[in-house]
Amino acid sequence: MGAAVWVSVLIVAAISFTIKAVGPAALGHRELPAPAARVITLLAPALLAAFVVVNLAGEHWGAVQWPVVAGVGVAGAVRLLRAPMLAAMACGVAAAALLRLLPGV
Repeated sequence: MGAAVWVSVLIVAAISFTIKAVGPAALGHRELPAPAARVITLLAPALLAAFVVVNLAGEHWGAVQWPVVAGVGVAGAVRLLRAPMLAAMACGVAAAALLRLLPGV
């Protein structure tokens, strides 16, 4: 990579850092309005769900691996039953592995 690319990366990083630092520095002593706090609270789960869907489905929904999708579903269902995270992950992995053993899947 050329020097121009690295200079651009450093400039963008500096701008991003500055933007992120100005908010707390300027408004750090104030409370957020209740509607804004509710929206910000819901952003992380929504982004996480979107990342999971994009990673499962692949680009343009062309690389969907149904055993993996089923494994994530099993892990989520087991987690909803209040099982520990490790147990839910183990169940999801086992379900995906068993489904991959089936012919034609």
